[in-house]
Amino acid sequence: MKLHKSLAIMALVATTGLSSLSLASATSEAFGKNVTNTNILESEVQAAQEAWGKALIQIGKDFDSKGLKKAKATAQAVLDAAYGYNMGTVLFKPTLTQGNQVFRTTKEGALAYFVGDNSAYPNDSGFALKGWQKYEFKNAGVYINGNMALTMGNVMLTDKKGQVTQVDKTWGFVKDNQGKLRIVLHHSSLPYKP
Repeated sequence: MKLHKSLAIMALVATTGLSSLSLASATSEAFGKNVTNTNILESEVQAAQEAWGKALIQIGKDFDSKGLKKAKATAQAVLDAAYGYNMGTVLFKPTLTQGNQVFRTTKEGALAYFVGDNSAYPNDSGFALKGWQKYEFKNAGVYINGNMALTMGNVMLTDKKGQVTQVDKTWGFVKDNQGKLRIVLHHSSLPYKP
């Protein structure tokens, strides 16, 4: 019931413009521009996926060159620009989690996953701090219905040693009333190995 209510509120906000959403981050521009058309285009989805990958790599670069404080600030800016926490609940299931911390519905939980350093999430070592050098996505499919889009496919991340980690990823995007795509569903897991 709570999820349905949150989705209904997000749809209402996105389609009627009842609230004003503003971001001062340059990263936010990668997720859309001010437009009056709320319908999502596949090119916008692909641009948002590319921006997410570049942002993930940037968090790691900031960590390597300027330390954890800068990496946290960058990760916070990415969460503010790319995800829909300002619209309601975000359904976030990161790749390397277990137990009662598999599903993250708060920005604090997402930030801990990306950069660690949070005693409430003691198993998080910082997924974005692993030194990713390259990002590539391959969508198996994209579903678009008005101001909502879903994608499912693979993401390949290359580390400093050239080793590639492939993850299965599903994203849900909603276009906000400023015309920016917001991630409201992020599910990631390692491929099944029988």
